[in-house]
Amino acid sequence: MDTHNFNGGTMGVVEGESRERELIGGGGGMRCSEFGLRVSAFALTLVAPIVLGVDKQTKVVPVPVVSTLPPLNIAVTANWHYLSAFVYFVVTNTIACTYAALSLVLILATRGGKKGLALTITILDLVMVALLFSGEGAAAAVGIIGYKGYSHVQWNKLCNVFEEFCHQGVAALVLSLLGSVAFFLLVVLATLNLHKKCK
Repeated sequence: MDTHNFNGGTMGVVEGESRERELIGGGGGMRCSEFGLRVSAFALTLVAPIVLGVDKQTKVVPVPVVSTLPPLNIAVTANWHYLSAFVYFVVTNTIACTYAALSLVLILATRGGKKGLALTITILDLVMVALLFSGEGAAAAVGIIGYKGYSHVQWNKLCNVFEEFCHQGVAALVLSLLGSVAFFLLVVLATLNLHKKCK
C-alpha cells in the first residue's frame, strides 16, 4: 500500500473539508446577514408607503372671511396625494420594495453564485439608497414646513391642526429611513466581502 498516496489523499480530503467549512462558516454568516437585511429592507419599504398611503384626516377649521363677521367653519381634509413630495416618497419606496423582492428571488434562485449578478445587485442596492434618500428628503422638507410653517410667504403651520396626519407621516418617514439604512448596510457588507476576497 502506498502510504504517500494515502496520506496525500487524506490530506486532500481534510483540506477540502476545511476549505468547505471555511466557505460555509465565513460566507454563510455574510449570507445570513445579507438575507436578513434584504428581508428587512423589503418589509420596511413595503410598510412605509402603506402607512403614508392611508394617511388622511378631516377637521373642521374656522376660516375668517371678514373681520367684522364670525369665521366660517369649513371641513378641510389633509391627504398625502395632495402633496407631490409625498407622492414621490410613495413611488420611491414602492420601487425599492419591488426591487428588494426581485433581488431576494434572484439570490435564492442562483444561491448567490454568479459574480456578475452579485455586482449588479450591489450597484442597484446603492441606487436604492440614493433613491430612498431623495424621497425621504423631499417628504421631510414638506413635513418641516407643515410643522413650523413659513412666515416669509405666509404659509401657516398645519401640524397643530392635523396632528394625527403629521404623526403618521413621521412614522412612514422613519420606516423608510430604516429601509434605506438596510440597503446601505447591504452595500457595506458587499464591499467588506469584496475586500476580503482581494486580500
